[in-house]
Amino acid sequence: MPSPAYRMPAEWEPHRATWIAWPHNRNDWPGKFAPIPWVYVEIVRHLHHSERVRIITMDSARPARMLARAGVDLSQVDFFPFPTDRSWTRDYGPMFVKTRGGQLAIHNWRFNGWAKYSNWKHDVRVAARAAGKLGVSLLDPGIVLEGGAIDVNGRGLLLTTEECLLSPVQQRNPGLTRRQLESVFGRRLGASRVIWLRRGIEGDDTHGHIDDIARFVDPSTVVAAVEPNRTDPNHAVLEENWEILRSFKGLRVVPLPMPAPLYFDGRRVPASYANFYIANKIVLVPTFDDPHDRTALSTLAILFPDRQVIGIHSVDLVWGLGTLHCLTQQEPV
Repeated sequence: MPSPAYRMPAEWEPHRATWIAWPHNRNDWPGKFAPIPWVYVEIVRHLHHSERVRIITMDSARPARMLARAGVDLSQVDFFPFPTDRSWTRDYGPMFVKTRGGQLAIHNWRFNGWAKYSNWKHDVRVAARAAGKLGVSLLDPGIVLEGGAIDVNGRGLLLTTEECLLSPVQQRNPGLTRRQLESVFGRRLGASRVIWLRRGIEGDDTHGHIDDIARFVDPSTVVAAVEPNRTDPNHAVLEENWEILRSFKGLRVVPLPMPAPLYFDGRRVPASYANFYIANKIVLVPTFDDPHDRTALSTLAILFPDRQVIGIHSVDLVWGLGTLHCLTQQEPV
């Protein structure tokens, strides 16, 4: 069988940079926006020691001042003046792949605001603008896909959920079948096998993104969120996903706890430790002032012995219905 034309490197493979979009849409954190830029400062403060940070913003002056106050070396930061609607770079930002010859390219997946929101006309252009700035090829797979909907091990395995990509609710690609999606993933991402989990967690407005429930941490190991409380709506969902993963031959599955349910303004938010981000020398993990924070950090520290595992306070951040993985996108070397 011929090798695929493109391969998406695993997140733990060496990065040249991390991309983020500086927060500006106050409607994403209604009544709680003030602390959010400082959470981004903390993220950049940790990232910039081991890789460049590319920040998408139409106004670089204020973030530059904030970063300088926190001791960030601005020579490690690039500012890209692209307009954006929202800050969830994982889902609309440049998704990098490598060609058979090892050259970088960017897939210009179509983005439609998670088939839910109307403000996406700037976000959908970011990948093309990034390709133009970097001088890399821009590829058009021809379908809607968000970065948070998939996770790869870089060796032919891809994780996703039926709820996100096959459900008639928030339907991304009407009429596209499971087999057709698998064919696209094979050609465009180098995924020879797809593991379909069932559903995502409560509070997730993306309708089932994988990066809140299960993540690869090495080519043959997945961490999977678990909820032992049988009265919690997430219990049955995560147990079913766990059994699917455990039945997959050759895959080691490690449990990752869920934090206690977190609410704001009467709404449950999608707090999950699985929304961590793997950088060159560190792993950034969302924390929630929860007793399970310590267990989650310890579990990931064991799984990433060559990286420092760092907790980032995310109680305010998750009110935007996403945390660290949702707002980052890696650029491989």
